[in-house]
Amino acid sequence: MTPATQLAVSLATGLADEKKSAAVTDWAARLGWLVGLALFVALVYWLMREGWKWRGTLQSDLPGLPEVPDDLGAGKLTLSGRYHGSTTAGQWLDRIVAHGLGSRSRAELTLTDAGLAVERPGATDFFIPAGALRGARLDKGIAGKVLTEGGLLVVTWAHGEKLIDSGFRSDHAAEHTTWVDTLNQMTNHTEGAR
Repeated sequence: MTPATQLAVSLATGLADEKKSAAVTDWAARLGWLVGLALFVALVYWLMREGWKWRGTLQSDLPGLPEVPDDLGAGKLTLSGRYHGSTTAGQWLDRIVAHGLGSRSRAELTLTDAGLAVERPGATDFFIPAGALRGARLDKGIAGKVLTEGGLLVVTWAHGEKLIDSGFRSDHAAEHTTWVDTLNQMTNHTEGAR
């Protein structure tokens, strides 16, 4: 082997050796960081859960939700979609969590002359009597859920001493306008009868 060839081989093996990563020598420090990170994540999760429970305690003055009656009567409209939550009316970030109103879920809505039935698999069903309905509108957001303009059907209703906005999104967003018109006609008719 010529001296030039030997030099090239030694440079190539030297470069190859340099590309290897350094061996981990302090496993205890790495494990300590991982355990610390896991404890921090667990603490943040626990604090979020306690905050959710505290919010429910603060809203304990809200009466229980009316149950869906066995005989609703003939349905005017039905909607299949998602329930995104409820807030204090006019305050789209003040989420209501009492009585399961803070749980997002699938929802089947049925509007009749008696009121609005909200059936939620895996969550508490509830019923909004026709006399408690205050109106409906299209909006873009409610308590942690923001959509395009008009992508959310918001129903305003009275429960106890509180006005509540509940947000729904249909699987077929074109239905929202019909729901808003029908609910607003129904509430105008109900308010005129009082």
